[in-house]
Amino acid sequence: MAMTALRREGRRFLLSPIPPNPSTAARSTMLSESTAYEMRWFLIVSLGDDLISGEVPKSNIHRKNHGRSRRSFVFVCSFFVNAGDLSLLGIRSISTQVVRNRMKSVKNIQKITKAMKMVAASKLRAVQLRTENSRGLWQPFTALLGDTPSVDVKKNVIVTITSDKGLCGGINSTSVKISKSLYKLTSGPEKETKYVLLGEKGKVQMVRDSKNSIEMTITEVQKNPVNYTQVSVLADDILKNVEYDALRIIFNKFHSVVSFIPTISTILSPEVVERESESGGKLGDLDSYEIEGGETKAEVLQNLAEFQFSCVLYNAVLENACSELGARMSAMDSSSRNAGEMLDRLTLTYNRTRQASITTELIEIISGASALTG
Repeated sequence: MAMTALRREGRRFLLSPIPPNPSTAARSTMLSESTAYEMRWFLIVSLGDDLISGEVPKSNIHRKNHGRSRRSFVFVCSFFVNAGDLSLLGIRSISTQVVRNRMKSVKNIQKITKAMKMVAASKLRAVQLRTENSRGLWQPFTALLGDTPSVDVKKNVIVTITSDKGLCGGINSTSVKISKSLYKLTSGPEKETKYVLLGEKGKVQMVRDSKNSIEMTITEVQKNPVNYTQVSVLADDILKNVEYDALRIIFNKFHSVVSFIPTISTILSPEVVERESESGGKLGDLDSYEIEGGETKAEVLQNLAEFQFSCVLYNAVLENACSELGARMSAMDSSSRNAGEMLDRLTLTYNRTRQASITTELIEIISGASALTG
């Protein structure tokens, strides 16, 4: 917008009639009689790295400074140059300078992406080891209580796990899309579905069109290395602040550095577990176990549901963190390669522009020498 305004003001200034300066006209006449050079006037408009120059009639220009501001300025000056010889203005160095600046920027970006890839690779191994160890926590619960994502309940809570930082491909967008699709499936006239969001990126995307359905938001979960104590406190806060019949945890399960699998884990409330067990569903084998101690079956199921949720949430946070680091490695590697390809193209453009400038200058020198000897 600033450049457009400068061009508009420049055109308005050039088209406005300004009386010629007598001293300038006299000097121009004297110079034209004594030399073979001709007087050309150039309006040079500079804004940041851009430089625009154009020859304008002498009668339409009054030499003075105009429109100075913090980042842009317009000034008018005169040069005595040979016809066709514009190298005194440095016009041919403009395009090469722009290309050099862009090459420098691309190199700096490439350094940053390579450094981010190395940082993600150094963190990935430690997180991957803890993720593999955490898988043994939730597997016994799946064998005992099962995982029934198709269960039909009235109160659903969708726990969406995303990252706090970006530059990791489409890992967060995938979780958000699955959450929205699951919300549509579990919604109904007599049903209630709420969101619990872990991670800043999921919060930013969900607030746009699902603000009223968000029950809780938790950020900076991965600011420090994740441990079970930290996640169990988060799980306890979630259970105290939401009412649910089914908790559906959406996360990205780590498969390899370049692959992750969107996963949904379902945790039922004690009431739903007991109801499903009595109806002879997938939880029908629960009655075959004996309960020791003075606790009732409802108390045992309550404790199992809380412990299952904390274990599954702990594994889900680690799986998603591992997937995030792997996706960031892949994204930064692709960015580094793209920066290298762009740098090759800019280098080729720079060499071509510089060679064309040199060739044109040689032609002008030879033409001027021929004109003088002829």
